[in-house]
Amino acid sequence: MIRNLIFSIFFFSGIILISLIFLPAFFLPQKIVLLGGKIMGYWTGLCLRVFLSTKIIIKGKDNIINGEKFFIAASHQSMFETFYLQTIYNSPIFILKKELLLIPIFGWYLRKIGSISIKRNKITKDNLGFFEDIRKIISNSKRPLIIFPQGTRVLPNERPPFKKGASRIYEELKIACQPVAINSGYVWPKKGLKNSYRTITISILQPIAPGLSKEEFIKNLESNIYEELNLLN
Repeated sequence: MIRNLIFSIFFFSGIILISLIFLPAFFLPQKIVLLGGKIMGYWTGLCLRVFLSTKIIIKGKDNIINGEKFFIAASHQSMFETFYLQTIYNSPIFILKKELLLIPIFGWYLRKIGSISIKRNKITKDNLGFFEDIRKIISNSKRPLIIFPQGTRVLPNERPPFKKGASRIYEELKIACQPVAINSGYVWPKKGLKNSYRTITISILQPIAPGLSKEEFIKNLESNIYEELNLLN
């Protein structure tokens, strides 16, 4: 309980402080704000190591795609991956709930870094142009797109079917997908207390090349990530 309290105090205080320090950067080039995101990622890892004695392991670095456009599809169990993956990849572009953009300061930051928003389970004018927006952003940027195909944070042992949006992105963009399996929920669950003296493993899996059907792709993506999570668990 005490470790959880100390972690929360230092972690959130640090995130707020970093946000305030980089507040003037909203009027500067985007790359300045992206630096703030990376610092938040490193701060997240530092707080976990120091206050919860968490060991962070990155597997499969050799599988990281270089020299071509790609998108990342990662499992989602906690806040950890939204921060820490920015330290591994080149400032990924996030797809997120539109409501997050309404949060003061944090929402401004998400807009500034080029995050793409969508209203879940609704057909709106903005959603209809969603894939066209993605195509334009990816074609004009060297940053990879990142999605969480489970749709929301899940418990470590939950295995919900992946959302079809991931296969639509694969089909529309015609670029490789980098699957990533992360077992962060054992340390930082979506509900309840965090756990000390555990290990978070980020497993970067072999890319899925473009050219598969939507059905083949989503089947391969889901099985690859869940098989790896079963090994990590």
